This record gives sequence, C-alpha cells and structure tokens, in this order.
Amino acid sequence: MNREIAIKRSNLSPSELKLIEEYLGRSPTVEEIGMFGALWSEHCGYKNTKPLIKKLPTKGKHLLQGPGENAGVIRVGDYAVAFKIESHNHPSAVEPYQGAATGVGGILRDVFAMGARPVAVLDSLRFGKPDSPRTRYLVSGVIKGISDYGNRVGIPTVGGEVVFEDSYEGNPLVNVMCVGIAKPENIIKAIARGEGNLLFYYGSKTGRDGLGGATFASAELSSEGEDQRPSVQVGDAFTEKLILEATLELIEKKLIVGIQDMGAAGITSSSVEMAARGKSGIEIFIDKVPARAANMTAYEFLLSESQERMLACIEPEKLPEVEKIMQKWELDYAVIGKVTNTEHVVVYEKDKIVADIPIRYLVDDVPMYVREVIPPQYLEKAHEIPSFEIPRDFTAVLKNLLKDPSLASKRWVYKRYDHMVQTNLLAEPMEAGGALLRIKGTTIGLAMSTDGNGRYTYLDPYRGGMQAVAEATRNLSCMGAEPYGITNCLNFGNPEKSPVYYQIARAMEGMAKACETLEVPVTGGNASLYNETDGEAILPTLIVGAVGAIPDYRKAVFAPFQQIGHQIYLLGHPREGIGGSMFLKHLTGKIAGECPYLDIEEEKRLQLCIRKLIEKELIASAQDVSDGGLAFTLAECALLGNVGISIQVETEISPESFLFGEAQSRIVFSAAPEKSQDIKKVCQEYNLPLLLLGETTLERNIMIRYTTKEISLSVEEARNLYMTEYL
Repeated sequence: MNREIAIKRSNLSPSELKLIEEYLGRSPTVEEIGMFGALWSEHCGYKNTKPLIKKLPTKGKHLLQGPGENAGVIRVGDYAVAFKIESHNHPSAVEPYQGAATGVGGILRDVFAMGARPVAVLDSLRFGKPDSPRTRYLVSGVIKGISDYGNRVGIPTVGGEVVFEDSYEGNPLVNVMCVGIAKPENIIKAIARGEGNLLFYYGSKTGRDGLGGATFASAELSSEGEDQRPSVQVGDAFTEKLILEATLELIEKKLIVGIQDMGAAGITSSSVEMAARGKSGIEIFIDKVPARAANMTAYEFLLSESQERMLACIEPEKLPEVEKIMQKWELDYAVIGKVTNTEHVVVYEKDKIVADIPIRYLVDDVPMYVREVIPPQYLEKAHEIPSFEIPRDFTAVLKNLLKDPSLASKRWVYKRYDHMVQTNLLAEPMEAGGALLRIKGTTIGLAMSTDGNGRYTYLDPYRGGMQAVAEATRNLSCMGAEPYGITNCLNFGNPEKSPVYYQIARAMEGMAKACETLEVPVTGGNASLYNETDGEAILPTLIVGAVGAIPDYRKAVFAPFQQIGHQIYLLGHPREGIGGSMFLKHLTGKIAGECPYLDIEEEKRLQLCIRKLIEKELIASAQDVSDGGLAFTLAECALLGNVGISIQVETEISPESFLFGEAQSRIVFSAAPEKSQDIKKVCQEYNLPLLLLGETTLERNIMIRYTTKEISLSVEEARNLYMTEYL
C-alpha cells in the first residue's frame, strides 16, 4: 500500500500524524497508520464524544454490566438481558441492502458475544423525501436487508420506527438494536489476558470487503458516495447462525477467557481492545488468518471488516475441544496469535514485524477534542413560527396526519419481517409504542422500545435529549413495564462545526438529566457523527433504546381501545403551543417554534402513575401522546381497537394546541366506568391532572368536539388512511 494513500484513507489530521510520530519516536509503518486511523476514528475512539459520554449516569439497581463491553446487561428476575444499539448509516447510504443487513449481523454478534441468545431486533430508520426515487430505492433496500438477515438467522424484528424528513435525503439513518437473554453466570467479557493464551479466530474467511469501514463511517459523504462501495461489508446470515450457536456453546462449556466480534476495524479493534481490557499485550501472525482473497496484505487483513468473524481468547489446553466445536458447526478457524505481557500489539507478516505499538496509544491515549459550546445562530430564527392561517377543517388536518408516512401504520414494514418467530411477542408491532415479549417459563414480560425526534433536538438540543429518553421509557411504562436501562445512538453531523458540536453537547446534557431523574442508567451505545452530504448535516437525531420489565405480562395493556362503553381519559397537563409539531410542519413546511414542553420531574410522576394504574388493573389501554398530538392518538387507539369514540371537552387552551400540539408527558387511556374513583385516587397520589375526554361507542365513528372545532370521520376511513402502504 502506498504511504500517501494510507494516510488519506486513515482520515488522520496532520496534528494527529505528528502526535503518532511523537508517541512512537519514529515514522509509523503503513500498517500502523491504518491501525491508528481505525482506532482513532470517531466510530471506535469517540474522540469528540467521550468527554461528553463520561457525564452520563451509568449505575442502576438492575445493572449487571455498563458501558465498555460488547453490550450492556441488566438483571431481569433470574435472567440477564443484554442489549445495545448500533448504526450502519454510511454503508446503507452507499449500498442499502448490504449496509442494513450487516448492521443487523453486527449488533447480533455484539449481544451473543456477551453469552446472550438474541430474542429481538428493533430498528430506528430515517429517510429523505418520501416521494423521491432515491428514498424509495433506499427504503426498499434497507427493509429487505433487515428482513432477509433477521429472518434467516431466526431473530424477530419486533418494533422500531420509520421517519421521513428532507434532511436525511443524502444520508439515511439505519440504527438497529438487539436484545438477548442469558443466564447471569454465562455473561462473558471481551477480554484477552493470561500470558501464553491463544487468540482464536473463527467464522468466515477474511476478504477485502468492508476495508476501512470504521474510517468511512467517521467521514462526511459526498454525492459521489457510490465510489465507496468497497467500504461496505457483505453479509452471510447462514454463517451468522452457525457462529451464534458455536459461540453460545463455547461460553456454556466455559471454554473461553473472553470474546469479541470483529466489527468496526476488524481484527485490529477486536484484538487491541480485548488486550487493553486485560492490561495485556498481544502478538498477531497475520499470515495465519483464513483468507478469502489471494495475495492479501497485512494492511488489508488488519482493516478488513468482512462479516461473521469472531475472536476468542482461549487457554492452550482447551484448544482441542474448541476445535471440535468449530468442526461440528463447519466453521473456518485458526490460531492467529497469543497473549503476552508486553502491553504492545505486535503484528508479524512472514516473520517480519510490520506493526509494534504500545496498546495504550491506540486505546487510552486517543486525542480528545473538547470545544466551546456556543449557541448557533439558526436557533433564534428557527423559533419564529411562520405566518399561517389556522385551518377551518380540522377533520382534513387529521386525515392528512393519518396518512403521513412518518405517522401512519408501519405494517408495510413489519409484514416483511418474521416478527412472530420464537413465539414470544405479546402484541402486534403497531399496537404499542414498544414491544413486549414473554420470557418463557415465567410471567415476566420483557419490554423494549426505540425513540428519538430530530425535529425537537433541532429546535432545542437539551430538551430534545431529554425527550428521547422520556418517550422511549414512557413507551415501556404505557405497557406497565418499569424501565431498567437505556442504550443510545448519537446521529449528528460534523462535530468540528460549532453548531453541530453545540447540538451534541446539549443533547447529551439533556439525556443525562432525564436518565438521572428517571433513574435509568445508560448501558452503552454508539456515536455516528459526520452524517452530512456535501456539507449539509442531518437533523440532530439522538435515538434511545430502552429495556425494562413487568413482573406479570398478563397485566400489561396496549394502545387499542378495548371495549365499547369505556371512558377515555387524558393523564397529564394539556399545554399551549404547536412548536415542532407535525401539524405545523404540514401547514408551513417548516420545523419551527419552541420545542414541545417537557418537565422531566412531571414526566417521572406520570410514568410512575401509569404503571401503578396498570399494576392495580384499573385501566384497559394506554398510549402516550407524541407525534401528531392528541387527536391523532385518539384516532389511532380507536381504529386499532375497531371502536368508535365520542369526545367532547372544553378548556382554555387553543383548539390547535389541544388537539395537535405535541407537549410531552401526556397519556391517553381507557377504563371501565366503575373504576373511575380508584383511578382518580391514584392520579391524585401523583399530583397529576386527569381529564375525562369521552367514551368509546358502538357506532364506529370518530367524533371529537373541542370548543369551536369538530372532527368527524368513520373508523373505517381513518383505518384506510392509516394503513396506507408506502411500498
């Protein structure tokens, strides 16, 4: 490899190259340039975000493993639950099918490398203009990639979200979360220690696909991004299934010291990071690596991100038994190195040392960038609401919201997924803000959700950061589950630009505040920065994945109104304001106004209250009010339950704010009339307002009367609009 090309591919700045020379006391080899470039990338080194990440709360009563491992782990009853979210944004922009498929494969490996069997996948997807040919191409490829890979491995995709906004036109977001279950004693870490222990490679052979993927993921895209297809990995779901079973067998039989999948930066990251955790050194004999292509160089072996590969640390005496398991599952394998006590990574190619680096320089001494947090100029203008006329016909407004592809049913997505495989899912994906799975042999319901809102974070990064945590956890609470922990994916533009750095810093502060107040620790996550195309950044999109549990899933409730004659309530304060709402976006085409109201202390009381109502079996359904506002939520719950509703209420709040504003910390629920007094007592206990809105009816019509405005349409018409299929 030409030295100049290696430097260009590394994305290392001149100052970083100079620092590397100071660290080593010499000029780095081509291989070393590649290794530093990969491990100092934002994707691996978090050089712009680590100082901010350190401020997040990482301790909790249910936590077994926090940040720093393949995945976070919480205790749920007698089980350990591992979960994590990752991004595959840039690869999906260039090659949507393989980009999305390998995103699923990578997050599955993160979870089963902890010793947990994956039971669910959730995806959080963002695309550009819904009517553009490019968007349709990307959506089709991404959905097929996720469904093909997950279906073939046998892991259900049980929930998620799909949002369309102009800013994602050139740079879609593909965030995938995986949840797995293990015995607590089988949880294992990604560590290499014990001088003389072996580095054991298994899975697929190594090729040139995905070469330089970590640095590719840490750079801006250009409209000529198609040229970067070699940076996109190619997946093989069948091999993944074999690796999953082999890995869990190795862990169950206590045959390995530690294990990590070869994700971003491939062999380089897995080996170096494992040694760093063990405070060890390693030697790698690169010629021992099983090769898919002929004449591969050490540089290519070190930086390839070929999929479906694992690296384990094993004791020499256990090698014969490990090899038997590999032969049983028909996997390629090789001993490619060993653990030393030098705290260096030394790479040999044909008995020649091509890299010799103290591991701390690659992992611990990554340059960190802390910038001044300066409010960007765009905020003041963005908070001004463009002039517009309040529509006379609110029925037409609701109809437009119901068929908006960001708000409408995602049946067209999940019907492509085998979401019922493993037979654990307790509700259809569209019937709840999250997903609830049974843990077989118990009454425990395992709840999970992904959420985020780029519009809100654009208008107020701090409140948007809080909102992402609040809504993801609120979705769990609306099913009756207590949130136990969250994982996050930070999807932002170029952090070297002041407005973007402000967005990241303030969003992280908001996330930290929400986690502290709601007592939900952060178990890990992923930073995906440089999400820009030709210099234009995406909306700042903080995605939060939340996981929790309900002791008895038979008490859980979901969104659809259940019975005729039930009373419909609004729990929480209705607020004035339409800023950041889909209502305003539809009328003006702008993301504008003040970010929707959120008081995180009030949010905490709201979630405690709804969980108490569900635990006492006082209510029959629950759905939080979010995108689209109250009128949309009421219509959704009615059409999903196939019942009519009659709503008649008056307050001092303007009709547009009451019906379509998106103020947070509000939940719509239904209950039998005889439960009303007990419901009121619980709400008073948490000092929350309770507003009786109306009731469910036999006539399958949606009737909403609020002051001078009326919405009227049939449930059938609402369902037809809501079920509009994008693909």
